[in-house]
Amino acid sequence: MMLEEPQQNFIAHLVELRDRLIRALISVVVVFLLLVAWAREIYTLLATPMLAALPQGGQMIATDVAGAFLVPMKVTLLVALLVALPYVLYQVWAFVAPGLYQREKRMVWPLLTSSVLLFFVGMGFAYFIVFPTVFAFINQFAPEGVAVMTDINKYLSFVITTFLAFGLTFEAPVVVIVLVKAGIVNADKLRASRPYVIVGAFVTGAIFTPPDVISQLLLAIPLWLLFELGIFLAERFFQPANDDNPNS
Repeated sequence: MMLEEPQQNFIAHLVELRDRLIRALISVVVVFLLLVAWAREIYTLLATPMLAALPQGGQMIATDVAGAFLVPMKVTLLVALLVALPYVLYQVWAFVAPGLYQREKRMVWPLLTSSVLLFFVGMGFAYFIVFPTVFAFINQFAPEGVAVMTDINKYLSFVITTFLAFGLTFEAPVVVIVLVKAGIVNADKLRASRPYVIVGAFVTGAIFTPPDVISQLLLAIPLWLLFELGIFLAERFFQPANDDNPNS
């Protein structure tokens, strides 16, 4: 009987995990179905920074047979995932929360919420600041007589990569706070590593942005500043805790 009880608990956890994954998936599908009628408009909104930077009469093209259909569907699915993300994260939280200490619950939920908000802020920074600046800068160097026409599938890949790069970059304060709160490093060690962080920020900008100085600076400088913000917040508000008692 003692051996059967852990096995039953394990099976119960698997069933709960399956149910929560199904709920999360259903939420994404429902939002997608609600938005699919506006798939073209959603893609146009995503493409607005590029369309605005193209020379007069410039346009985007679809080189794949089904590209004009599939790309707006992919964009709509991504938007549906972002819209449903709070509910998806709630399902994750509801699954892991019973196994956390009370102090861990008090820490994880604010950090999880701030992580989502910062990721969205990073995406917004890329859409409203980076895209218009970079596209205008790049397109102005097009030689005379060359028609600038970007393939919509390649544009989507570029946008997703850039959103991920800037979304993750804006997570820097959360990463710093977690490291300090866990006692892995302290603020003094992080300050001592500042030169390496600055170099790493510019290397990251060179890897994940187009090969121009402006976009690299627009990624590297916020990454560095957010690292400094993380040190400031961690030092003043998130000291490592020594209490390991559950439910304390």
